[in-house]
Amino acid sequence: MKAAWLFPVVLVLTTALLSQTTESKPKPRASTITAADVQALRDAIAAQQAALAQQQAALAHQQQQIQELQEQLRRRDQAVQQAQTTATDAAGKAAAAVSQASQQTETVVALKSDVSDLKTGMANTAATLQDTQKTITESPAAIHIKGITITPGGFLAAEFVRRTRALAADVNTPFNSVPMPGASQSSMSEFFGSGRQSRISMLAEGRLSAAKLSGYVEADFLSSGVTSNNNQSNSYSLRQRQAWGQVAMDDGWSFTGGQMWSLVTETKHGVDNRSEALPMTIDAAYTVGFSWARQYGLRLAKSFGDKVWAAVSVENAQATVTSHGNAANFLVGSAGAGGGVYNSAITTCSTNAAGVTTCTPATTYSFNPSPDIVAKLAFEPGFGHYEVFGVYSRFRDRIFPCAEASIAFPCGTTTSPSTLEAVNSTKSGGGVGANARWSFAGKRLDIGVHGFAGDGTGRYGSGGLADASIHANGTFDLIRNYQGLATVEWHGPKLDIYLNGGGEYDGRAWDFDPLSGTTGAYVGYGSPYFSNSGCYSEALPQNGTGFLPGSLGSKCTADTRLLLEGTAGLWFRVYDGSKDNDGLKGKLNRGRVQWGAQFSYVDRRTWSGLGFPLPGGLFGPSLQPHGVEGMIFTSFRYYLP
Repeated sequence: MKAAWLFPVVLVLTTALLSQTTESKPKPRASTITAADVQALRDAIAAQQAALAQQQAALAHQQQQIQELQEQLRRRDQAVQQAQTTATDAAGKAAAAVSQASQQTETVVALKSDVSDLKTGMANTAATLQDTQKTITESPAAIHIKGITITPGGFLAAEFVRRTRALAADVNTPFNSVPMPGASQSSMSEFFGSGRQSRISMLAEGRLSAAKLSGYVEADFLSSGVTSNNNQSNSYSLRQRQAWGQVAMDDGWSFTGGQMWSLVTETKHGVDNRSEALPMTIDAAYTVGFSWARQYGLRLAKSFGDKVWAAVSVENAQATVTSHGNAANFLVGSAGAGGGVYNSAITTCSTNAAGVTTCTPATTYSFNPSPDIVAKLAFEPGFGHYEVFGVYSRFRDRIFPCAEASIAFPCGTTTSPSTLEAVNSTKSGGGVGANARWSFAGKRLDIGVHGFAGDGTGRYGSGGLADASIHANGTFDLIRNYQGLATVEWHGPKLDIYLNGGGEYDGRAWDFDPLSGTTGAYVGYGSPYFSNSGCYSEALPQNGTGFLPGSLGSKCTADTRLLLEGTAGLWFRVYDGSKDNDGLKGKLNRGRVQWGAQFSYVDRRTWSGLGFPLPGGLFGPSLQPHGVEGMIFTSFRYYLP
């Protein structure tokens, strides 16, 4: 121990003290040290040693206390250091927490924005689903690629038509060509089998934050090319039916552009594309009295609470003209220019007694001054669907006042036809229409009515009646036109039945040309002075080829006054794949197979004209011939899922 050195020191000091004491005193006489002295010394040393031991024990106890204090001090220092470290860490964590809190604040703001966008996206998705439910009655398979959904569609068809009077037409009937009683075709029936109405379609849809983007294309084979025939290969070309794009905003605005059903066409919901209320007929020409067109259009529409819709469109114009006896003093358009990808085919050519050859183009194209403008309001107040619409059209031709020999002003003194004073002439036309449709018996029974009336609106009807005739001076004479249709449809679980009754009317539009020939002539459409006497007399075939029926000639004008058609038909769903259910895979759709049959009866009534000629330049009672046509259609179709 550290106090062990004290014992020798004390012993030395004691000895020195004793020595000094002895020397200072006079030396006694020599005496003898007794045992008692020695014992006393020993006791003193023992006492000193005991005291020293106590001091050493006390010192050891103090040393232990010092060590304990040192340990406590070390622990305190360690605790202080740890506290400082903890404080430093806490300060760092606090700074990090402040930074993290700032980041979390930004994250919360971003999350709020994302949540808002997510809500908007969910709302848009719900709107998309609602739109899909409104416009698609099935659940076809879809392809998802690059942010869009592609839905294929269409059907494959095997159809035939048997007509009591030949029209040389496929499953689309030219109603205004029903032959007159004297035509050879009236004595011959016809059968045509066809797969040409088979249809393919594709719907593409994409989604933005506040709008749905859509594109739709649809085609069939009811077209013909130069090499098309019905003899061996039956090779008919693909035909564009629809091809349009659309932007539909979530606030109810929509804009559509391309080839589509005209806004004149009735729809089943609002003014939505792809919800057109088409007749259920097998006949690809639909039914007389149905107003429609498929043509170029730009359409702007607005929905107000899914109860009221307003729409306006600009659409392709195309004047159709039928006139008789006019001089060559007007120009409406031209045959198609092949280089302009219009149909430039020629159907027939004939040469008159003067050696002048005239060829008839397969189709003609008017030189349109402007597009047709169509406006529509649709209402769905809770029971039924209602529409009112209007059409505005402009017609233009170039007239040649001096085309007929004349000495009258302003053609000068010449008696030869000339182009002097040629000028363009424009006339406005159009009409108004209305549609109404109601559903009963849990939407199994649908009843619809349609009406459309106007001047120069014939081409919007299925009957194919003319828009206009031509006055004697070469200007347009717009024909008053009426169209009407009533439909009844029953939709059962497996069977659909439909009844249609419709009519189309074209009024008279005729004039007298005093400059024609020596006595003048009646011109235009439906004149009571046109002859109808030849409508009952059969003529020999033309050209000796066996494929050109005889023409009833100028003695059978037979301008159509009224087309009437009654139709009854049914569709039976042999198999409906949309109702399949697989316990492992969920609901499936393997497509649909259905069979249909239809009977139609068409009555084509003409304007009355002069009867058979009598001696003395007189005529018998006026004649009003009419042609009738009975048709049976069948169809077997497989619809894509």
